[in-house]
Amino acid sequence: MIKREIKVNIKSFIIWLTILIGIFLVVFLVYPSIIQSDNIKEMDKMLEMFPEEILKAFNMDLSSITSAYGWLKSEGFVFVLLIIGCYAGILGSNILLKEENDRTIEYLNSIPIKRKEIVLNKALVGISFVISMVLLLGIFNGIGLALSGDFDQKQYLFLSITPIFSSIVIFSLCMYLSTFTHKTKKMLGVSLGIVFLSYMLQMLSTIADSVSWLKYLSIFTLSDIRNVIEKSSVNPIMVIISFGLTCLLLSLTISHYNRKELIS
Repeated sequence: MIKREIKVNIKSFIIWLTILIGIFLVVFLVYPSIIQSDNIKEMDKMLEMFPEEILKAFNMDLSSITSAYGWLKSEGFVFVLLIIGCYAGILGSNILLKEENDRTIEYLNSIPIKRKEIVLNKALVGISFVISMVLLLGIFNGIGLALSGDFDQKQYLFLSITPIFSSIVIFSLCMYLSTFTHKTKKMLGVSLGIVFLSYMLQMLSTIADSVSWLKYLSIFTLSDIRNVIEKSSVNPIMVIISFGLTCLLLSLTISHYNRKELIS
């Protein structure tokens, strides 16, 4: 069954990964010419006029965009978190539901396999795809940074894996929510809504201390990029919470999927 899941989902994985690599390939090709011009100096002066809260939201208070690595630590990783988060959400919401929509649930019901095994096999493949996307993009960007100039390799190593912690939770949450419906279109909106709502809550939490508590409602808080930039280390508490939530959500998914009336 695992081979079947890999075959079914590999095409979308390649498309999403190609889009991400394409975005950052353009950055590495174009950015050297930008930073060698006077434009970058003018941009830095302009950024100094922005409110501190806005700069903090994009980590620009910690990192200058005068290099490709500086841009990656600020705006770049925002794109990474959002795009991989969207991929994880869509994959999680569809990986179980597509069997009902494609009527292949009849095939799964005809073979000697329990629903628990179906969920675990699909979760294993889905999480593997999400982690693989993060790691492959990290390797590509690492090569690009090495060719572009000096960068903090230890810091980048930790930065490149931080999207895993939020993405696997998004995947597991959307997979769990998909057990409450039979409609893939409905779950597509829900999964994207979760991603962008989490992003908005994370951004709003940086505006003022009075709303800083909003970060505890955002899944992206698990990918604590600011901590990595400041300390060049991953917060172990976030790692534990991330994998703990993933295990909890998968357990809830198995429990509810066992009781779900499937369309065949």
